[in-house]
Amino acid sequence: MPDKLAIGIDIGGTKIAAGVVDEDGLILARRRRTTPSTDPALVLDAISDLTAELAAEHPVKSVGIGAAGFIDSSQSTVLFAPHLAWRNEPLRDRVARRTRLPVLVDNDANASGWAEWRFGAAQNEPDVVTVTLGTGIGGAILIDGQLYRGAHGIAGEFGHQLVEPDGRPCECGNAGCWEQYASGRVLTRRAQAEVASGSDLGNRLVVLATAAELVDGSHVTQLARAGDATATEWVADVGRWLGIGLANLSASLDPALFVIGGGVSDADELLLGPARQAYSGQLTGRGYRSEARIVRAHLGPEAGLVGAADMARITARRRRPAHPAARVRAAGRTGRSPRRRR
Repeated sequence: MPDKLAIGIDIGGTKIAAGVVDEDGLILARRRRTTPSTDPALVLDAISDLTAELAAEHPVKSVGIGAAGFIDSSQSTVLFAPHLAWRNEPLRDRVARRTRLPVLVDNDANASGWAEWRFGAAQNEPDVVTVTLGTGIGGAILIDGQLYRGAHGIAGEFGHQLVEPDGRPCECGNAGCWEQYASGRVLTRRAQAEVASGSDLGNRLVVLATAAELVDGSHVTQLARAGDATATEWVADVGRWLGIGLANLSASLDPALFVIGGGVSDADELLLGPARQAYSGQLTGRGYRSEARIVRAHLGPEAGLVGAADMARITARRRRPAHPAARVRAAGRTGRSPRRRR
């Protein structure tokens, strides 16, 4: 068991979730912090503190970090994070110096996608695209069971594909990005407008959230699941935009399966039904090609930390030096003597 435990850390725009994960993807211990998004040094402190707390209780051997941002191809540096204050942040090395453990850094959506492929909705599917609907939209591409990161490490940033020219401004600096129409921020924006107007719907949202300033998209989803017509239509609208974006991705990648995760996926068929309908209606070559299945993710909000931990464990095992006895056996097979330590 000691060699099979890793810490997974999922860093989002609002929270940092951490956990000790075993080789079967089971979380043995959990911790959580609010993300201090305006100060990279404070984020590093939070990561280090969470790791120290968990490592004090469990014999972990590595740390995997899923970060909401563009990660370079060496899985070490956060090049850019639209919702955090990271620019060319050498996160892997800084965390490794603090924790004295092997560290792997990857995009949080890549980590979630890997977890769904290993332990969740995408098991036994070689060609999969996962789409994570949270504050923004992230994604992961698995081809023949391998994560595809692109030439520079930043493939899968689906949320920033253009779907509406001259549309709503996005934190990335562009306008009309997909995540401005098909993410949790859409529901939050509408909910907060209702609260500000003092409408009956706004008042019901405040009751659910317990305070006006706490109202967000999750409360819209709750009302939709309870049968509220307006909330249901808002969720369906997000679903339609989701389906349009998935049709675009099918034209490029042609996966067999789309796995939809993130907080907005809690709406389940209220979201996925309209998404499938829009996808079928917008798909290039519709009627003459197979359509991808669109399913809900299985692992929920903890997929990111599970996937990050699993990738870190696998990478650490590959890099671990062989036992001296193994080197002697290998040298005997090749006829070379093992190199002595000086």
